[in-house]
Amino acid sequence: MKKIGLIGGLSWVSTADYYRRLNQITQNTAGGVHSARLVLESVDRQDYVDAVIHRQDESAACQQILEAAQNLEKAGAEFIVISCNDVHRFVPQITPNINIEFLHIAEVTARAIKAQNLNRVALLGVRKTMESDFYQTILESHDIDVIIPNEQQRTYIHDAIMNEMVADIFTQTTRQGYLDIISALACEGAEGVILGCTEIPMLLEAKDIAIPSFSTTELHCRAAVEMALAP
Repeated sequence: MKKIGLIGGLSWVSTADYYRRLNQITQNTAGGVHSARLVLESVDRQDYVDAVIHRQDESAACQQILEAAQNLEKAGAEFIVISCNDVHRFVPQITPNINIEFLHIAEVTARAIKAQNLNRVALLGVRKTMESDFYQTILESHDIDVIIPNEQQRTYIHDAIMNEMVADIFTQTTRQGYLDIISALACEGAEGVILGCTEIPMLLEAKDIAIPSFSTTELHCRAAVEMALAP
């Protein structure tokens, strides 16, 4: 079994969910009481937020993730999983500076969407996920059109993540707000919706969403276990 390198802390809430699912899926797949071989490098979210939001210093934020990746490599990780969607924007800068592979969350998600023969999906997440091109470029390379929520919707989605979910706060009011946005996006032609922040699947259940939904956490964890167990 390969050793998974997990970059977490962004937030601890979704990192804990990753740890749980990686081990549950490993046990269900490998049988017995197998658990995932992994090493965790947990980034201090406050340091990251200070760099990205308060100082608007993308280079400093990228350096934090690079150091985390390098520490995982030194600890014997054989590939890296980041338990945060928007941090994947740094993967192109980091990859040349390490010798192990990243399992990219957008690639995993794109494959799952194509497997359901969908061509147009909505993307929810923090602003950097919805407004930057790092996620959309990968989806479009798989011939998947992306619908981005409007400004008012983006503000609601982003603020709920940053002010509530990363602090382990999940309310019925926010849940309904997200479902209303997804319904509106479906009316605009979205055939499915990407839950493109690893906290969102902790707020919403697939059974409550009128169109196919793609939990990036679940897809990422399943792909990581498959990669870890591959010969």
